[in-house]
Amino acid sequence: MQVLVLGGTGTLGRQIARRALDAGHDVRCMVRTPRKASFLQEWGCELTRGDLLEPDSLDYALDGVDAVIDASTSRPTDPHSVYETDWDGKLNLLRACERAEVKRFVFVSLLGAHGHRSVPLMDIKACTENLLESSDFDYTILQGAAFMQGVISQFAIPVLESQTVWVSGSPTAIAYMNSQDMARFAVAALERQETIRGTYPVVGLKAWNTGELVQLCERCSGKTARVFRVQPVLIKLMQGIASFFEPAVNVAERLAFAEVTGGGQALDAQMENSYAAFGLEPSETTEMESYISEYYDTILKRLREMEADLDKDARKKLPF
Repeated sequence: MQVLVLGGTGTLGRQIARRALDAGHDVRCMVRTPRKASFLQEWGCELTRGDLLEPDSLDYALDGVDAVIDASTSRPTDPHSVYETDWDGKLNLLRACERAEVKRFVFVSLLGAHGHRSVPLMDIKACTENLLESSDFDYTILQGAAFMQGVISQFAIPVLESQTVWVSGSPTAIAYMNSQDMARFAVAALERQETIRGTYPVVGLKAWNTGELVQLCERCSGKTARVFRVQPVLIKLMQGIASFFEPAVNVAERLAFAEVTGGGQALDAQMENSYAAFGLEPSETTEMESYISEYYDTILKRLREMEADLDKDARKKLPF
């Protein structure tokens, strides 16, 4: 199939593009800055410059396309509200798909979106799901939670470098998933007729709270963590202050997501039906323990090699 991947430079989108190529599809990625996406071209993807807020660029990107996989979302650096970059962009995209007569649409959403409508990003995901369900598209909706890649920056690196680990609210158990595993589901949907007009949770094998993740990082790294818990009232105050200033509106909307990650309600779901529908096996899904252990093994090995090289250079400078 000729597949258009949106969000191809992101954590998930790049994995989807790579997986689709490996599956034999022709992959086109619409990106805002092609020079920052040269690695996609090196893999074998076709690049086209475009923006969800520019309808003409969407028409060009969709020419000859059989299916769309939408893994796009606004970035923290975007100056506008997520309602503009995400919601207006989604409306433009779906209208362009109708004009191009592209019916197959795979959408990456968020688990529990309909239960957190006060959070802007969740509200947009829920509205997009509703829009697809009331449309004539041959859609497949994947409801994810969070990616293991985020655990590295939030927990693994601070623990290794003896920095403070910041956590908020009540410990929320989250079924983190490797983005490579989510990509397998997204690409498998293209070949599984039974997933058409279906909504499926796609989450990791186990839900982990912040305390369990910190302990896992401590065990694998041999370091002791310093944890600082931020009270929800402080996050609310920061959100309120940011919302007063238009350039900071995106920051306020991002802070609102703490209601989800720090609310204490687990982001987890049963996956038996999802694995069956997509023809995938749970045994192929990455476990958090092996993911974190492999990360630390790789990093610590590199650090030891660097120390050995430094010692070697230091010995060369000795006068005897």
